[in-house]
Amino acid sequence: MSDSKIRLPASYGGIMQYYDEYKSKIEISPYTVIIITAVVVAFVILLHKIGPSIFGF
Repeated sequence: MSDSKIRLPASYGGIMQYYDEYKSKIEISPYTVIIITAVVVAFVILLHKIGPSIFGF
């Protein structure tokens, strides 16, 4: 065997580690996001249907 020691790479491989424990001040549940998205989509569809008669396009 050789007297020279083999150095192994670090266990993280040079990748920075970010912690997943970030706590936001605003918390919205996934259910709320789906409801808000559905309301916005319905509003846009409604504007496409009745918008020209209201706004005179």
